Amino acid sequence: MYQNFMNELTPQMWQMVAKSTWETVYMGLASTAISVAVGLPMGFLAFLTGKDRLLANKPLFELLDVVINVGRSVPFIILLIILLPVTRFLVGTSLGTTAAIVPLAVAAIPFFARLTANALAEIPTGLTEAAKSMGATRWQVVSKYYFPESLPILINAMTITLITLISYSAMAGVVGGGGLGNLAISYGEHRGMVYVKWIATIIIVAFVMICQKLGDMLAAKYDHR
Repeated sequence: MYQNFMNELTPQMWQMVAKSTWETVYMGLASTAISVAVGLPMGFLAFLTGKDRLLANKPLFELLDVVINVGRSVPFIILLIILLPVTRFLVGTSLGTTAAIVPLAVAAIPFFARLTANALAEIPTGLTEAAKSMGATRWQVVSKYYFPESLPILINAMTITLITLISYSAMAGVVGGGGLGNLAISYGEHRGMVYVKWIATIIIVAFVMICQKLGDMLAAKYDHR
């Protein structure tokens, strides 16, 4: 067993493990940043345009609700294939780590938007009315009340999104997306290198646990309730 371990994990293989680890981190962080940048305002708008909300607008709310629900319903592996032409148009190729960020971000945007809307829905409505009665503008209610009050939940939502995208990045390896998932499939499964597969899995689990711990600590820091 030890001999097999040494045969599989040569210095070159360790270099590939390091490179694949960086690719996984890069895909996860980049796609999470994009999904937050787009999904956060989308989630806020979906919440604020709901019935009896600050910007109540039924047609817009229903449109956003459909877009978010449909976006969340498409399985990632199917979305990955559907978006191949779009990915190729945006980054010039449908293969590689950077190309994988496109479908990862598209998949996560409606997911994070829904988490954002749900986070805002947990805020007591009475406090909103109190803010408006004191003369706060709509922007002030959103920026000074809704956002700070929901920040701990939003941080947890970002953590969940990042962890979800790490698992999705493994599926991106099916189409040459790179990362630890691709390494586990290409070498651990197809070439029968069992130890490589287990090391890739352990690194992914460790990264997820670190992200969860950091996310919990950050959320606790901003939770003043």
